Amino acid sequence: MPGFVDQAQLHVKAGDGGAGAVSFRREAHVPRGGPDGGDGGKGGDVWLVASRDVASLLAFKDHPHRRAESGTHGAGRARHGKRGADITVKVPEGTVVKDLEGNVVADLLYEGDRWLAAEGGRGGKGNARFLSNRLRAPAFAEQGEVGQERWFNLELKLMADVALVGFPNVGKSTLISRISAAKPKIADYPFTTLEPNLGVVRFDDAEFVVADIPGLIEGASEGKGLGHQFLRHIERARVLVVLLDLTGDIAEQQRILLHELGNYQPDLLDRPRLVIGSKADMATDDNAGFDGLRISAILGDGLPELVRKLTQLVAEARATLPEPEQYVVHRPEPEGVVVERGPDGAFVVKGRPAERAVAVSDITNVQALAYVQQRLKRLGVDRALARAGAREGDVVHIGGFTFEYEPD
Repeated sequence: MPGFVDQAQLHVKAGDGGAGAVSFRREAHVPRGGPDGGDGGKGGDVWLVASRDVASLLAFKDHPHRRAESGTHGAGRARHGKRGADITVKVPEGTVVKDLEGNVVADLLYEGDRWLAAEGGRGGKGNARFLSNRLRAPAFAEQGEVGQERWFNLELKLMADVALVGFPNVGKSTLISRISAAKPKIADYPFTTLEPNLGVVRFDDAEFVVADIPGLIEGASEGKGLGHQFLRHIERARVLVVLLDLTGDIAEQQRILLHELGNYQPDLLDRPRLVIGSKADMATDDNAGFDGLRISAILGDGLPELVRKLTQLVAEARATLPEPEQYVVHRPEPEGVVVERGPDGAFVVKGRPAERAVAVSDITNVQALAYVQQRLKRLGVDRALARAGAREGDVVHIGGFTFEYEPD
């Protein structure tokens, strides 16, 4: 799997909304035509989608930025702006998305799972939308909302049915090359494999995926070497194959490997597990009493029986962990309005609806300012400030807008 990358950063920028238009009908013999400014188009969204078309996060290594298209502005004669095109970003199955604080915000496990990573800005309303009995000639319109812009950390946890676990140079790469079509790098020295290799194994009518996990060492569960990076790919394996080198101390190998698995994630020891002896063609007399399955990946000894046993274990594991019937769509939860006290003693109103109300309006326009005040009141900002203890004359911040609080 050349160029395999299992960790990357991603920067997403949703499209900005287009501005609404201020326009009035200009027709012959109609000296005071009504408002006919069109709305701006919504900005495009950025979606992450799990796909089998990609196998690693290589595409983000040197090019982490993904940007959706912005909406276009509205125009006169009630012409609305065009919506910006969404962008779909493909990631491998098993991709975990975290914010910069390390919190998991999405887990895209299976083909088709989708997550809204950045929402496009809403298009601004044209002045025709503000026509009312009280306001017959609105001379203002909304600006387009800025689309969301965010950074994420991506981590890939391989979606394999079987994980091969063992010390460096125990023969995992040779084994996977013999039972599947995978062609990993193989050499006679430790740490040949520095990245996972995947192979598809077919037996009768069954098919399953085997992952060759880079060799573990003592202390891997505590981060020694590249331990955490390697162990992460074992988390989702349904069956574990523990390879013991029959030319060494197999009891000590098994003790260390099981300790590292359990220390990293205790429930790994509860997974279906098959312990086999590798390099049977070179086995020492000290290991003559090993009663598990003995294989020689080079000579092919024991491989048919190994594949048969793995096929049975995978089938049993799949029966207890059914696949979801349909893909999952992750969307952000709706945001409300929250009032907090800032370090300078001022009140800070947080929440996208309130911030949007002031961000898209021209508050230097008297008509627009009156509209914003009514909109904030409908959102409950007045009540929230009163509950937070705001008094007349207190400073209030909403987005980039600052004003002095006045009851009612």
